[in-house]
Amino acid sequence: MSQKFPRLFFILLAVLFVLNLVQASITELIYDEAYYWYYAQNLSWGYFDHPSMVAFLIKLSSLFFDGELGVRFMSTILSAGTYILLWLLVDNPKKKDYVVHFFLLVFSFTLMNAYGFLTLPDTSLLFFTALFLWLYKRFLENEAILTTILLGLTMAALMYSKYHAVLVILFVFLSNYKLIFNKKAWLAVILALICYIPHFVWLYKNNFVSITFHLYERPNQAYSFDGFTLGYFLNIIAIVGLLFYWIYGSLFKFRPKDTFSKALVYLVYGVLIFFFISSFNRRVQAQWTIVVSIPLAIIAFDYLISNKKSRKWMYRTGIVSLVLLMYARAWMVHYPLFPMLYETHGNKIWAKELKEKSGGVPVVFENSYRRAPKYEFYSGVPSISLNNYMYRKNQYSIDGSEERVRGKKVLYVSKYKKSGDVTYMHLDSTIFFGNYIENFQSYRNLKCIVDKKENNTGYSLKVYNPYPFDIPLEQLKFTISYSNKHKQVKQMRSLKVNKLTPKASTLRSKDTLFYSFDLPLSKMENPSYFRIGIAENGLPPGLNGQPIKIE
Repeated sequence: MSQKFPRLFFILLAVLFVLNLVQASITELIYDEAYYWYYAQNLSWGYFDHPSMVAFLIKLSSLFFDGELGVRFMSTILSAGTYILLWLLVDNPKKKDYVVHFFLLVFSFTLMNAYGFLTLPDTSLLFFTALFLWLYKRFLENEAILTTILLGLTMAALMYSKYHAVLVILFVFLSNYKLIFNKKAWLAVILALICYIPHFVWLYKNNFVSITFHLYERPNQAYSFDGFTLGYFLNIIAIVGLLFYWIYGSLFKFRPKDTFSKALVYLVYGVLIFFFISSFNRRVQAQWTIVVSIPLAIIAFDYLISNKKSRKWMYRTGIVSLVLLMYARAWMVHYPLFPMLYETHGNKIWAKELKEKSGGVPVVFENSYRRAPKYEFYSGVPSISLNNYMYRKNQYSIDGSEERVRGKKVLYVSKYKKSGDVTYMHLDSTIFFGNYIENFQSYRNLKCIVDKKENNTGYSLKVYNPYPFDIPLEQLKFTISYSNKHKQVKQMRSLKVNKLTPKASTLRSKDTLFYSFDLPLSKMENPSYFRIGIAENGLPPGLNGQPIKIE
């Protein structure tokens, strides 16, 4: 820890930092970045999909720069910090002789490389994982009160980055059972929980929407070995890159020599085993295991220093990886370099075309939390995603975004339509159609609550109006969608409901109306779930109710 940084380390780090700055400036946003940019337009203690760290970093970046760099600047800073922390976490006295090897090794981690300039929740997750391990190492050496406080704050920052952070904290603590009896360790945990209270409050106020979605509402699909478990193994190879053989080989040969190195092993195997088991239930995305990149880099670099033969091949393969990843970075900017489209290609073109053809009116995208923020970022025109029964909820479902376009003339864009008032084309030749709506009105926040009647002869339905205005019932039509056991919608039908207050003609603000209904027959065989939706003013039905399991 006390070893100084070689001059070459700072030279190469500066080169990498400038490279990431340039890359961040000239590469168009990917869809998720645009979505998180939309988060940052209204800072909060939580969002539908993730905690708030990614939005905070984007907001901070926007104070220094505009455009893409105004989304990504803090990512370049955190990436440089991650490299510094990784260097500090390797105790081998010979490491000064292998600075170039260190950079080739870490640069070869594909997702860690990409998060050097992209802004995603995993960007801060990587940095705070490295910082957490560094502070934990210091804590093991000296349980100073300052280290304890910083450890607690870092654990909170980890959890504000992504919910997966709980695995980092859990497996590190499991590696050292003596922490259970350590008062300073409990002080750090309590401090972290206190710092996380604002997010707990946000979750409570929003009916634990993030937890409910991730654990219960997220659509899945039938298990397949190729798509799930084999896909998981391919992903854990992909996140490491071309050096996977030596990196995982160094893990298998690694033997913990102290409490800290034991934590590294527990963290890697704990996360990998956890998601291996998860792969039998759902598709595991590559970035879900990204935190293992930090301990793997530490283990692999230490192994590289001590093994001449492996060091030679890792160095050669690292150079090949460097060339390929630099080419991939260039392709992300300039499409013709490789005949495959990516999310960073052609966004300014289609956004400009749509803005010109639409006359600059606000745009409502049907079922696309990806295109809506991307269009708004590049056009400067207000845009929202309106989600219906064939899609899923997202940030646009809970943040009152409807009010941005209510009563205005909008262009309603759908990928399902065959014609429209406006057409525009993406770079991949996909054609989209849009229709004008003069006075846009939607009520996607109407809440439908279903209960089974005591005599099992049907269901009762409560419809709550959270809006500050009354809604004419004549504008509403009830629907029911049937899903399979994986919550994939297979059929939608109109639903006949019996109003228990027959004279009511409006659903008053902050009021509830009561109905009863029977399940209509479904054409699909053995539906597992149903969900109530409301179609308003000719729009497709929304996601007004929760999925209800059919007994």
